[in-house]
Amino acid sequence: MVERGLEADFSPAAKAETDALSGPAKEADPPVRDLRSRLWCSIDNDDSRDLDQLSVAEPSTDGAVRILVAVADVDALVEKGSALDGHARANTTSVYTAAAIFPMLPERLSTDLTSLNEDEERLALVIDMTVARDGSVTASDIYRAMVRNKAKLVYNGVGAWLEGTASAPAKVTAVAGLEEQLRTQDRAAQAMKTLRHQRGALSLDTIETRAVFDGDAISDLRPDEKNCARELIEDFMIGANGVTARYLEGKGRSSLRRVLRSPERWERIVELAEGFGEKLPATPSCQVLEGFLAARHKADPVRFPDLSLSVIKLLGKGEYVVERPGGQADGHFGLAVRDYSHSTAPNRRFPDLLTHRLLKAAMAGRPAPYDDGELDALAQHCTAQEDNATKVERQVQKSAAALLLSSRIGQRFDAIVTGASSKGTWVRIFQPAVEGKVVRGAEGLDVGDRVHVELLDTNVDRGYIDFGSLGRT
Repeated sequence: MVERGLEADFSPAAKAETDALSGPAKEADPPVRDLRSRLWCSIDNDDSRDLDQLSVAEPSTDGAVRILVAVADVDALVEKGSALDGHARANTTSVYTAAAIFPMLPERLSTDLTSLNEDEERLALVIDMTVARDGSVTASDIYRAMVRNKAKLVYNGVGAWLEGTASAPAKVTAVAGLEEQLRTQDRAAQAMKTLRHQRGALSLDTIETRAVFDGDAISDLRPDEKNCARELIEDFMIGANGVTARYLEGKGRSSLRRVLRSPERWERIVELAEGFGEKLPATPSCQVLEGFLAARHKADPVRFPDLSLSVIKLLGKGEYVVERPGGQADGHFGLAVRDYSHSTAPNRRFPDLLTHRLLKAAMAGRPAPYDDGELDALAQHCTAQEDNATKVERQVQKSAAALLLSSRIGQRFDAIVTGASSKGTWVRIFQPAVEGKVVRGAEGLDVGDRVHVELLDTNVDRGYIDFGSLGRT
């Protein structure tokens, strides 16, 4: 982390500010709405303790559903210019590794005082959306409120129940009305998802793994499975982030947008499609690409994550940019949306905390807390630090993978090429799902190629996994 310009520890001043906090933020001045009686719930990973958002649905007679997303009001305790804010601004994100978690804010804040914990009253910014039958957002608003989380739920349990492969989790059945509440949320989310994909949002399904330990020894790298509960939260967050961007635009305010420009290597995506007998246009089109991806997922769901990974590598990286009033945002190619901010994870990401401050100023009619020049500098800094944090996470993950494979030198694996540039060629083997560098026989390989490889060496300290190519499959 230090090598990447990230602060691994909190300063004495930041620790002192944390210790001085007497409790969660109380009701704001002017008074906020009291929404504590709603059937709010959180859905997150099994081990998540920094709960940033809650959701609740209110169906109407015309088939529309009012979706409320409550986001933790972190700014209520983390003041701009404070030592805590300085640490968050320096790192811009929490760093999640197999070895340890380095939170953007001290755990007393991120997992307690500003976390939307079960059975606790908390201040929140509420993003209020009316979702029509077809999944479109027809009305929206943003305001501050007091909320109370009625149930802390997890993706796997809720997802299996909604998909009909398991009974309802105990916490769902314990709260009167929550079963129907979650089914209503799921119906609205599915409509939003369907509309997004009709507009060209990309159907991508990669294999993200977590290190599994047996005591102090790593025993496996286990993939996170997608399910409809994860998709429910994803769709609500995409919708909420769109509302946030449009709210600031409607107030004539500058905003921090998350963009993914047209693919950097579209010509290679065209070549990949040709390998499956499909022809894509010479000019990037998210709708055409989504049609190809949906067809491939239906034809070969087992191998689809490999194609997804190749496409993601070729799309390039997202970045933060400043959208000024009246501007034309580049939008997010992968999500097929023009208006997109980051505003739903302020305990974990500084851009979200920054956006909350812009929102509060716009609500109150106050001058923006950051001028455009400062926003431009922060956009570049947040992009760079997010990249640095990702590199740290990947390096530690590679160390975990190197440790797992250290006893398997000389074994052969099927693999897919995931990266190819002047810096080198990388492949991912399928079992376990581990990525490494091709140090022998990489000539002529490109992203998406299927190859046989032999494990030549590992270096746990540096996270190196070296393969030799045995040729294309």
